[in-house]
Amino acid sequence: MDLFDEPGVAAEAIDRSAPLAERMRPRTLDEFVGQEALIGPGRPLRRAIQEDRLQSIILWGPPGTGKTTLARLIATATRAHFIAFSAVLSGIKEIRAVMTEAEETRRRRGRRTILFVDEIHRFNKAQQDAFLPRVESGDIVLVGATTENPSFEVNSALLSRSKVYVLKPLGTEGIITIVRRALEDAERGLGALGLQVDDEALAAMARYANGDARVALNLVELAAATAAATGRIDAPLVADLAQNRALLYDKTGEEHYNLISALHKSMRNSDPDASVYWLARMLEAGEDPLYVARRLVRFASEDVGNADPQALTVAVSAKEAVHFVGMPEGNTALAQAAIYLATAPKSNAVLRAYSAAAEAAATEIAEPVPLHLRNAPTRLMKDLEYGKGYKYAHDEEAGVADMDCLPPGHRGRRFYEPTGRGFEAEIRRRLDLLRKRNPS
Repeated sequence: MDLFDEPGVAAEAIDRSAPLAERMRPRTLDEFVGQEALIGPGRPLRRAIQEDRLQSIILWGPPGTGKTTLARLIATATRAHFIAFSAVLSGIKEIRAVMTEAEETRRRRGRRTILFVDEIHRFNKAQQDAFLPRVESGDIVLVGATTENPSFEVNSALLSRSKVYVLKPLGTEGIITIVRRALEDAERGLGALGLQVDDEALAAMARYANGDARVALNLVELAAATAAATGRIDAPLVADLAQNRALLYDKTGEEHYNLISALHKSMRNSDPDASVYWLARMLEAGEDPLYVARRLVRFASEDVGNADPQALTVAVSAKEAVHFVGMPEGNTALAQAAIYLATAPKSNAVLRAYSAAAEAAATEIAEPVPLHLRNAPTRLMKDLEYGKGYKYAHDEEAGVADMDCLPPGHRGRRFYEPTGRGFEAEIRRRLDLLRKRNPS
């Protein structure tokens, strides 16, 4: 289960057959690029590692931001016994064996165990619970790594005993620094090849990597192999190799919800440029277009409503278009709908009306339907005065009868209050006239 060498034991030789990203892993905290807010000089996490007083932590961040590398540096710096395994490959049996070993190590040798769990979010609740007794007793210090939000994927008991550190995607300069180092390092990297790489190519690699150092190093290794004959890596070569960039996205993970939230809020704030950008981010990453269409339909009634009644028609039509023509051709139908919704007048009066009515229906006395609103299809129902006093609106001069349609306990209550935006201004004008005719 030990993935890393024991602390203080350096590798005797570099495996030249290993991927470049593996060979170029930082060997010290000073070599680590990025995450200065966490492990920059004088930062608490760096001091805790260097002084061997680390407490249980969760490292949360997207791929290629240094979670596993940081765990390896902890293994090198600490005097504790270090064990690492992956949640993908290990089960409850392995966890229990590690817990037993940690307890014996502390009891017999007075040495605590630092346990690194890669992809800890893949452990279920029972497996995560198995760590708790040893974490609480101090036998182990847990270092968990995850690409998923710990709030949802790590159980609350374990989370409350750990400090969460958020690792950010690397910036352009950080990626370029890592790539330059790989190109110049003759021992572990590609320095012996003497490759020439222009600044445009470096910038292109950084854009393609999208904050992921591993992606950048894989690309530069591929580019080096392709350019072996010429000894030169330029921007066109990088563009050719990177034409199908993989976007960071998981249709069941947090980024899925982050992006749909960004789309919804951009449309709500009447920003068509941001709306179509977030839409493209989702679709190009492989999101189900019908899921997006459903969210647009919901938005049309929730945030536009009767300020522009046509909005719901546009959204539903986009859904039908996507279903009919499929993807990728359906992307423009969704873009058209998103831009229309973003630029439409906004009103949440329909949402507020329904929410208020639903609360009243759920929490207040359910009064019977007034007799005059009931149908009377049988003689008995007529004898019981069902329908008595009903006035047919079309027989009235104004098309509206002087008749209450709410039960007595709600008489005069207003659930729907239209705004003065878009078509709702006209609806409000009509309602004002109707309410003057029938003030009750």
